[in-house]
Amino acid sequence: MSHPAWICCQLGAREYYAIPRALHQARQLSLLLTDAWVPPNSLLTKLPGASFKALQERYHPDLAQAPVPGFNNSLLQFELTQRIRRTVGWERMIARNNWFQTQTLRQLKQIAPKFSKFGDRPILFTYSYAALDLLRFAKQQGWYTVLGQIDPGIAEEKIVLEEYTAHPDLAPAWKPTPDGYWARWRQECDLADCILVNSSWSKQLLEEAGINANKVEIVPLVYDPPSAASQFHRSYPKQFTTDRPLKALFLGLVTLRKGVAALLDTIKRLEGKPIEFWMVGSQQITIPVELQNHPQVHWVEHVPRSQTHQYYQQADVFLFPTLSDGFGLTQLEAQAWKLPIIASQSCGEVVVNGINGLRLNEITGEAIATYLLDLLRYPDRLQQLSDQSIHPSQCSLNHLSNKLQSLAIKLSN
Repeated sequence: MSHPAWICCQLGAREYYAIPRALHQARQLSLLLTDAWVPPNSLLTKLPGASFKALQERYHPDLAQAPVPGFNNSLLQFELTQRIRRTVGWERMIARNNWFQTQTLRQLKQIAPKFSKFGDRPILFTYSYAALDLLRFAKQQGWYTVLGQIDPGIAEEKIVLEEYTAHPDLAPAWKPTPDGYWARWRQECDLADCILVNSSWSKQLLEEAGINANKVEIVPLVYDPPSAASQFHRSYPKQFTTDRPLKALFLGLVTLRKGVAALLDTIKRLEGKPIEFWMVGSQQITIPVELQNHPQVHWVEHVPRSQTHQYYQQADVFLFPTLSDGFGLTQLEAQAWKLPIIASQSCGEVVVNGINGLRLNEITGEAIATYLLDLLRYPDRLQQLSDQSIHPSQCSLNHLSNKLQSLAIKLSN
């Protein structure tokens, strides 16, 4: 019995296109519909500017022979229109989700007769929040439907809301999710035959929100470590000093959801200690005045994915005190470079406490500072944690491919 073909609809480059790559590897990808696709011979690779630079990373060589039309011209027109209209935040995000669904529906309507002619029932895969119209169409055609849930949903929103309420001075411009957003999401979940999440944490929060647990499948993120990482050797001094301080790295969106409020408190608690904090990522908070030019803190705005390796290499420990994450890909990136992690428990299970890192029982400045002080006193612990870095086998492309094939069998039986 042959497996059903898959149609992937993907806004953005999430997981470096892992789902379509896994399907293409198994020869089950019928089509990838995505907002931007910029192969090496595209004229977009020649254009200067930060916006075009970001677009130039919208490609993966594993999909060089896959059918990927892309909506490049329409995307450029959409983004220009949004800039002229000066839309920001939720307004632009929702507009982009709607635009993507409109473009994708046109393509789906063109290819639907091909499947109807032969009586085939393909599997439509699409990611949450830009999925409702696509899932409705797929159901009308009698197709199978799979929703990729990118985060823990509305239960995470409640956690985030509490944090912003507790720290209004750090993000005075923050706005909660607009009315109707979660209602549409619940409809997406209802229309999906299966919902893929990346961690037990996500599944737990979806169940708390009333989503049918029988629909939910856990599929961890896929990460291919760079070849250079396997040869990288990490070493630590016998003692940290002002000349050789402990370098603690945070890399990602500098936002309250990521536990940044606790990190700011940590910095204040460890003032004067031989430790540096590297905060790398787009800043979505108001940095307190006393920390803007603090000698122990280095603020680095967003860096391209291709340049993040240098920060992992130079750090001594990675900080991931997220309040809630669907998984947290940076954990896998850090481990690839043999970097120990201090992580919360509200994310994907990468850190095994005391083996390759430390897990926080509570996300507070005091808890993080306690761990860092211990590592300051005993640098050899960092070496042990580094030497025991892991790359979970379930985070491989082959594992994902096998999981998707099993899911296809389950759906079609």
